[in-house]
Amino acid sequence: MAEESKLPGFAELAAQSGWKTLEKPLATGQKGNNLYIGVPLERAFQENRVALDPDSVKTLVNNDHIVVIESGAGARAHFSDREYANAGARVVYDTEQVFQANVILKVAPISLPEAELLHDKQTLISPIHLPTLKAELVQTLMRKRVTAFAFEYIKDESGTFPFVRSMSEIAGSSAILIASELLSDSTHGKGMLMGGISGIPPTKVIVLGAGVVGEFATRAALGLGALVKIFDNNIYKLLRLQNNIGTRLPTSTLNMEILAQELMTADVVIGAIHSELGRTPIVVNEEMVANMKPGSVIVDVSIDQGGCFETSEVTNHKQPTFRKYDVIHYGVPNIASRVSKTASQAVSNIVTTTLLKASDYGGFEHLIRYSAGARNGAYLYNGFLTNAHLSQSFGLKYTELNLLLTSSM
Repeated sequence: MAEESKLPGFAELAAQSGWKTLEKPLATGQKGNNLYIGVPLERAFQENRVALDPDSVKTLVNNDHIVVIESGAGARAHFSDREYANAGARVVYDTEQVFQANVILKVAPISLPEAELLHDKQTLISPIHLPTLKAELVQTLMRKRVTAFAFEYIKDESGTFPFVRSMSEIAGSSAILIASELLSDSTHGKGMLMGGISGIPPTKVIVLGAGVVGEFATRAALGLGALVKIFDNNIYKLLRLQNNIGTRLPTSTLNMEILAQELMTADVVIGAIHSELGRTPIVVNEEMVANMKPGSVIVDVSIDQGGCFETSEVTNHKQPTFRKYDVIHYGVPNIASRVSKTASQAVSNIVTTTLLKASDYGGFEHLIRYSAGARNGAYLYNGFLTNAHLSQSFGLKYTELNLLLTSSM
């Protein structure tokens, strides 16, 4: 057949016979799209998560990508160096070696000393955490001509933010488990079982905020048998939460008089108010807290945006609580780090999908060009600041990303 195809008139004969000539597909193998991925040890205070777990490393290596990970990077998430080595990663002991990779993955915001280790035109995928971000760090990344993606702003095909959602699910469920521990501790709490038992009235839980954190806190509290009431000014969110939960629940807008009355009889209050514009509004003032029952528990999940209780203060995993007006306050900003293995697996699933998609598209430049979700997460492109909010906040030059993509075609 190969020899016949060279004869004059073969194409015409094939057409007359009903045969079709198939186009030869372009080579799309991994050889031109291999990623060199570095995962450094997280040195941020009480950050126990890691950006890739061994299972994801194995998936990436099996797709012809190179993964180098700093020794001990997964230890606090209960992943050993041996597990990473068996998965195909190169385990190194020098941080600078990790930063030689073309793609750097971090589960905590990059620090200024780490940013100085970056080389020209690297790709960085990490959170940015706006409340603590400094102009000097952004300028360093611009000088290094880095392309940077913020975990918080990468969208998936459904238009949601998978990183934020997964961490919010963890925070909501964890908030109730934390409150249960604090409530049942007879030394420091009220010695009560969350939910109660037959013949004893259930504990009363108030959830402020009907977003993802509020929904998963509600699920966990209901699962333990608690009586749950939800407050939010967004009627759509209240309707959605009830629909997702699948049962009718007492809900209310944030009417201060009604809320003050409910707080006086609450055993647990979960603060899950999220702000898209900066600081979380304070919805529970000091007087309301002072009127709560002694030994009741406040878990302020909104503390990373300033907190929604006037009495809230930032705490940490070593000293997570304090008392004010005999009410136990929990104000740890990084709740997900408390369950570091689960949180790491959740992050790893998200970032691995992004990495494989970037490879399929032929690199991160093409990923940005053809994936609206990834493009939404990009705040730097080859050193150009493409996020208008950061530009306004720090007085730095802003460049429209679509113009940069057009000019590079």
